Amino acid sequence: MRLLLIITFAVLSIGISNAQDKNDSKEDKKARIQRLIESRNFVFVARSANPMGGNFINLTSLYDVRVSSDTLKSDLPYFGRAFVAPVNPTESALRFTSTDFNYITKARKKGGWDITITPKDGKDVRQMNLTVSDNGYAMLQVMSNNRQPITFNGSIEEKNRR
Repeated sequence: MRLLLIITFAVLSIGISNAQDKNDSKEDKKARIQRLIESRNFVFVARSANPMGGNFINLTSLYDVRVSSDTLKSDLPYFGRAFVAPVNPTESALRFTSTDFNYITKARKKGGWDITITPKDGKDVRQMNLTVSDNGYAMLQVMSNNRQPITFNGSIEEKNRR
């Protein structure tokens, strides 16, 4: 009887400890993501693309958007309809570097953040809307002047991890 009581107590203690560790790690992850967003120093890693009027596309290569306080570097593919033919068809309109852009962050009511990035020195990209959850999952919508909008799903990561 005593052995059964000890084993039950040990199992319950381990279960409570594991549940507490999960809660701590969720809070730690939320704080880490918040710190990255507020510092304007992170990478959005695209895992899939969803062009307007097209099919969902899993991305097999590494595509990302790197944000720092003074530079925005986008390396994303484009799938969809262009309204104006590019001068050089080998260059993607979503591969650019901007040093003049607005960065506006707004906390969401149910957790997470909405980030609006507006490049001022870009040729085609008008606005990038990034929606980030507390756990780092993110959705990026890219609005262009000469192309249909496209949405990317992925995650927010620290720059040194990539």
